[in-house]
Amino acid sequence: MLLTKNSVVVGARPLTIAEVVAVARHGAGIELDAESLAAVESSRAIVEALADDVEPHYGISTGFGALATTFIPGDRRAQLQASLVRSHAAGSGPEVEREVVRALMLLRLSTLMTARTGARRVTVETYAAILNAGITPVVREYGSLGCSGDLAPLAHCALAAMGEGQVRVGGAADEPGTLTDAGEALAAAGIRPVVLAEKEGLALINGTDGMLGMLCLALHDLTALLRTADVSAAMSVESLLGTDAVFAADLHRLRPQHGQSLSAANIRHLLDGSPLVASHKGPECTRVQDAYSLRCAPQVHGAARDTLDHATLVADRELASAVDNPVLTLDGRVESNGNFHGAPVAYVLDFLAIVIADVASMSERRTDRFLDPARNQGLTPFLAHEVGVDSGLMIAQYTAAGIVSELKRLAAPASVDSIPSSAMQEDHVSMGWAAARKLRRAIDGLGRVLAIEVMTAARAADLRAPLHPGAATGAVIAEVRTVAEGPGPDRYLSPEIEAVVALVHSGRVLAAAESVTGPLN
Repeated sequence: MLLTKNSVVVGARPLTIAEVVAVARHGAGIELDAESLAAVESSRAIVEALADDVEPHYGISTGFGALATTFIPGDRRAQLQASLVRSHAAGSGPEVEREVVRALMLLRLSTLMTARTGARRVTVETYAAILNAGITPVVREYGSLGCSGDLAPLAHCALAAMGEGQVRVGGAADEPGTLTDAGEALAAAGIRPVVLAEKEGLALINGTDGMLGMLCLALHDLTALLRTADVSAAMSVESLLGTDAVFAADLHRLRPQHGQSLSAANIRHLLDGSPLVASHKGPECTRVQDAYSLRCAPQVHGAARDTLDHATLVADRELASAVDNPVLTLDGRVESNGNFHGAPVAYVLDFLAIVIADVASMSERRTDRFLDPARNQGLTPFLAHEVGVDSGLMIAQYTAAGIVSELKRLAAPASVDSIPSSAMQEDHVSMGWAAARKLRRAIDGLGRVLAIEVMTAARAADLRAPLHPGAATGAVIAEVRTVAEGPGPDRYLSPEIEAVVALVHSGRVLAAAESVTGPLN
């Protein structure tokens, strides 16, 4: 797949994570590869030949799931496909975010373009047109068990392509757009509703696209957040008068965990030349060992990075997959299979939730150290302006602690919670969609906990005056000061926390640090 200016070319080759993010979050357009479209037409001819066969073929001339042995006459098959989509569009709950819906539609389109599903060219082109028109089907929070793919979410998208159900028109990554009838939205965009033919109902709903789309978005976001965790840890080491000696490269070579070395290198670069770190070096310094939350940051952050790398490997493999049931093989057979089972994706979604909970927990422990005069190396209790009158950042730490507790609950794996469905035909399911949904909440929580640490470390650094932080951490503090004041009497704190959270999630905290260090690992 090639990203060309403001569009992504979709064909038989796998999409990249960056391309998924470009279409899902930033509205990049879709171009369909001509050679792959020709292959789609060729594979469709195989399905049409089997549709005329007197022998039943699953999904082409039979019912679905537990009804797979029921033969459907030719004159009823269009109704069969429409009925499949309508009945499976049974989601409930709040609407799913626009970027998630665009991601799952794009990934289903990518699978259709492999020519392994037997979908028609017109159906493929309709999906691309819907994405390019900025039309987003309404998909509900609950409905997917993550086996036979994300059936309900994908069915809501297929329903919109049929001109039925509700959609949102326009909007952006954080804006849902205007709610309207799907048929009206398609008509306004000059898109003809598709009338599904044999096999196409299954082709449009049998995939791991929802959970995979959310995994791609999560990997993109966590790549930046784990670097930001190195930034916040460095700020805490510096402002708590910790030692940078433990981040030496030769020490980390003694334990060749890849992510650990990268994280340690980041922290070294961030602390390089810091007057605060230099102020307590020398024979008179009695600090032998810092607390684990400072000293072991590379070990924890590094393990998180290695887990992220594994999840990226799984995502890349899934992006290279053609998931459907039945599937058209390269030699022209139509075969049933179990590739729609979401276990590979579900597992890593759960792994990442565990990682987030641990990284956030360590961050909160560093924040807490700043507020305790027994541990904060000479700073005031709670970093308060007037002790006894002001509470300083006392309750900001409560907020971080509350989020960390929530993250621990979200770390409980969804992928072990199988529940049978479809009259015991689908007797083991992945719950990958549920794992992805809770991971999105966890990512938001991690950004908030890191923001509170950054905010706290920045205040502590200011209180160390006339000593100054290093250039990289100083750049972060300057960025924070554009939205949050420095030390002083107590004030309404929530807006400042939210503003620093926005700096973290937008990447501005990381960018401020990298303006000095260059790109971090």
